[in-house]
Amino acid sequence: MSDARSKKRLTTVKGRATVKARAKVKARAKVKAPVGRPAGARRTDAALIPGSSVHASLANEIGLRIVRGDYPPGTILPNEAKWSETFDVSRSAVREAIKMLMAKSLLASRPKIGSWVEPKERWNLLDRDVLAWYATAPDREMFLRTVQEFRHIIEPEASAFAAIRRSDEQMAEISQACREMGKAATLPERTRADTRFHLAILRASGNDLLVPLGVLIESALDHLFVFVTRETSDQPRAQALHEAIEKNIRLQRPAAARSAVHRLLANTDEVIGRSRR
Repeated sequence: MSDARSKKRLTTVKGRATVKARAKVKARAKVKAPVGRPAGARRTDAALIPGSSVHASLANEIGLRIVRGDYPPGTILPNEAKWSETFDVSRSAVREAIKMLMAKSLLASRPKIGSWVEPKERWNLLDRDVLAWYATAPDREMFLRTVQEFRHIIEPEASAFAAIRRSDEQMAEISQACREMGKAATLPERTRADTRFHLAILRASGNDLLVPLGVLIESALDHLFVFVTRETSDQPRAQALHEAIEKNIRLQRPAAARSAVHRLLANTDEVIGRSRR
């Protein structure tokens, strides 16, 4: 009987010890979890971009804040520890994000000083990400006007050269994009075809510098064409203006192609101007 009672008491003691140990573990877990946020949960402002790494998503968030003016040029940014705490990410992710932004010339860095925002004229505005951030900044109208000025400088002469130099294959590409614009049933379909149309003309111009330039500004054109297509009430007129460009390039009329582009750009200027009212 005494042996049985001893075993029972031993089992009870072990059980109490196990319960106390579990209680301590739970208590420690509660202490580690920040107040107001479940353990293991990410902050809402640290949302990942689908398909992107943590540091790329962080670079996107910081870059957007810089371009929209949250951190004006000359501003010393928070240090690694602060960014790590703000976004609940590792310091290595912060370092990689800062490197990405430095490569885009948005930031500069120096030991014992930290990272600061570079003057706007040093930003690589032809970078695809920077263009995307610029397009969503509060002063969107300035972005649209900037893209339009670029088009006024480049597209009329590029179209004239395309009328002289285009190959049959390049002409087929321009014509197909123009037809797809007219048949498009949705905004994304039309804007994608619109961008292909203008990039195809740049390629057909035969100028080796315009081809890579077209690739660089593709994102800017996408944003512009989405805006203009949404704001345009007379889509048949816009389509007719594009068809006039296609026709004059096809018939190899450089002066007429140049004039057709000027008419299209004037129409786009009107659309942007109306959006301010």
